[in-house]
Amino acid sequence: AVTTAPRRFAFVFPMASGHINPSLPVARSLVALGHEVHYLCREQMREATEDTGSVFHSEMEQMPELYNGRECDIFGAGESLKREYGLENDSFVTGVFNLRTLSIELMLPGTIRWMRAINPGSVLYSPVMNGNAAFAAEVLGIPSVALLPNAGPGSIQRFFAELLRMSNMTEDMFVQEVEAFEPHHEAVARLNAKYGLDFGLLTNMQPFGKVGVLTRSAITLVTTCEDLQDPMTPDLAEFYKKEGTIFEAVGPLLDKAGARRAAGHKFNASEGDSKHAAKHTGGEVDAEDLLQRVRAARATGRSTILVSMGTVITGDSPDIGWEGRQKDKNGNCRGLTGRELCRAAWAGAFDAFGESSSEKGPLLIVSLGPQADPFGELEPPANAVCLSVVPQVDVLRLGVDAFLTHGGQNSFTEGLACGVPLLVCPGFGDQVVNAEKAEVMGVGQQVPRPDPDAGHEAAAAAQYRADVAERLRCVFSEKAYLAKARECAGRLQRAGGVPRAVEVMLTLAKGGAPPTSTAESEMVIEAKSNSAVGGA
Repeated sequence: AVTTAPRRFAFVFPMASGHINPSLPVARSLVALGHEVHYLCREQMREATEDTGSVFHSEMEQMPELYNGRECDIFGAGESLKREYGLENDSFVTGVFNLRTLSIELMLPGTIRWMRAINPGSVLYSPVMNGNAAFAAEVLGIPSVALLPNAGPGSIQRFFAELLRMSNMTEDMFVQEVEAFEPHHEAVARLNAKYGLDFGLLTNMQPFGKVGVLTRSAITLVTTCEDLQDPMTPDLAEFYKKEGTIFEAVGPLLDKAGARRAAGHKFNASEGDSKHAAKHTGGEVDAEDLLQRVRAARATGRSTILVSMGTVITGDSPDIGWEGRQKDKNGNCRGLTGRELCRAAWAGAFDAFGESSSEKGPLLIVSLGPQADPFGELEPPANAVCLSVVPQVDVLRLGVDAFLTHGGQNSFTEGLACGVPLLVCPGFGDQVVNAEKAEVMGVGQQVPRPDPDAGHEAAAAAQYRADVAERLRCVFSEKAYLAKARECAGRLQRAGGVPRAVEVMLTLAKGGAPPTSTAESEMVIEAKSNSAVGGA
């Protein structure tokens, strides 16, 4: 039932499942209350957004300044822009940050046109990848809400540090590269002159790890609970406090059972590639049949193990996807590809719990992603059900005994919210931070991503496979991990969740200030010392 006059909302999110999925139950709830929600995102997200009852708008159609004549990718048109500016051999992190302002400049005209046409009461957006939404909202005088699917603002600082480590760069080296990139200076000057945005030259670097766009939003919703946030350094906490930036930890934003989620995708896929029939055992299996198998397993006391390496590393990003390798500061590729990493992780799970009969051993559920030939020469055991897309939250809610995860913030928090012990096999970024956190918190173990020298990849993958098998057995059998995971579940479930996020959006749309307690605000912006949860 409608509790207030119908309102309109703009949701702006990237082609990244980890960023858009937490927004879906918020949109669904607003639509159920009689309001309108309009999504601006990529075509691959259409089905998930329309499943909420929202209206989908194509980012590529609305932003011709960015996309006309360029190839799309997970970061907009990042690869094309790299070639235009001679950055194709740069490391992942310098390529992204050098082009960030240029990308926003190209995205902003279309975002403003679209937002003006929608005329929303408030805007929800991804601050890490869609700062254009906050800038457009500011230009038009519309309140915006940032949705941060990370362990608080302190986690972004650690995420940036991990990106630098991957590229073998120091903070000073990174700042020098950005400062030396003249097109960035020119784009900053043009943005400020045209829109009066007071856009900084080092907007995410002084202090290091800040997300400057958060200061332009009324409030930032964080998808964890208060005591599981990563600590901020004193200078970062002081910056946000001085700017009056408000954070609120609302916990995981989980959707209703059976809801469609954004899952594995390619940004240059044909229809056949993106919806291939994954290789699996036990006949044709769809999502509902899978859930029935899980229910049957739980009813008979059979264990269930869920395996997922996420959506990015199984996708086709050239830097961090299926065929991507990490790059050093000189642009040289090294280490395992996403394909080699995933296959070794899956093989480790099969070695640990695979059986020759579909009725023996635990029920193994494996989410594969969109690749047409995910396994290669690897053969799944008879007790494994392997699908391109798995209804992860539904499976977790039914009951899982161990979760092998890449450690993205959504999967990490969803697993803990359901009280499931974790084996974290990180690929990059905040996944590495969450892998360390799983061990510190006592909710599981990790197997770090190998970084072998050239010529040693096969040996590294074999050792990684063995380590995954050994540690997955340990996480499954050691009950102390289960006890700690259940403790975390209680803390996460007491956060505000979807109802709180909906309340914030409605209050802002009606012209009110975001309802946040003083105690909560003080806790979030206070400088915290390293703790057992967030210590480096």
